[in-house]
Amino acid sequence: MATNLIFSLENKRALITGGGSGLGLATARCMVLSGAEVIITGRREESLREAVAELNAGQMDGQNGTGKARYIVNDVSKLDGLDELVDQIGSEFGPIDCLVNNAGINLKKPALDVTDADFDRIIQTNLSAVFALTRACARQMVARKQGSIIMISSMAAYYGIDRVVAYAASKAGVEGMVRVLASEFSPHNVRVNALAPGFIKTAMSAAAMNSDPDRRDRALRRTPMGDFGHPDDVGWTAVFLASDAARYITGVSLPVDGGNSIGF
Repeated sequence: MATNLIFSLENKRALITGGGSGLGLATARCMVLSGAEVIITGRREESLREAVAELNAGQMDGQNGTGKARYIVNDVSKLDGLDELVDQIGSEFGPIDCLVNNAGINLKKPALDVTDADFDRIIQTNLSAVFALTRACARQMVARKQGSIIMISSMAAYYGIDRVVAYAASKAGVEGMVRVLASEFSPHNVRVNALAPGFIKTAMSAAAMNSDPDRRDRALRRTPMGDFGHPDDVGWTAVFLASDAARYITGVSLPVDGGNSIGF
């Protein structure tokens, strides 16, 4: 296959949860530029509508993608609706070739103050919903003998970060899920991998870092590349994992962190 085609996502359809902003939107932008038909989901229709308008207008640093974007309003934490979501996409647009489990929530609170309800809410969205949607998509992917599933993990799964015990537990669960599902699905030509973003310049991370300058300084000192990443750094890595260029990669968690996870 020609090198200019092996990284292409033309004739592929991707579902990206939480695709209306942040890393989800960046991933959608990169996939559209790579030729994919992208369906983004989220709870806020206005954000999704604006995101799709931007993506389809080619307002991406002056570039025009060959793909296209659509949206469906959906709350992934409502597990009983995820099979229906996958069926709806299949009937309206066609089968899903790539699933990006991006939607997630966080809670910053000392562990002793985290209630059972707090913990369950994070696990429901970040772990239980990820499995339920993955299962729904994988049933069809396994039957078709092709597919790529990408989880969004976190540095919180790699080492202890204070005041995010529920979030860290959910992302550690995602890491374990990747390995098990990769083992089960790989004989059916369905790959399962994770991306573990480091400190990326999003609106959410900026708010957190600006409110905690000491944390910001420690993060930069630990990152060998000396800067925070751009959302597109995560997006392009997702494109790679979804493409034929990564056909022999499964069961891995790939840090996109400027070396943060190996820094000292």
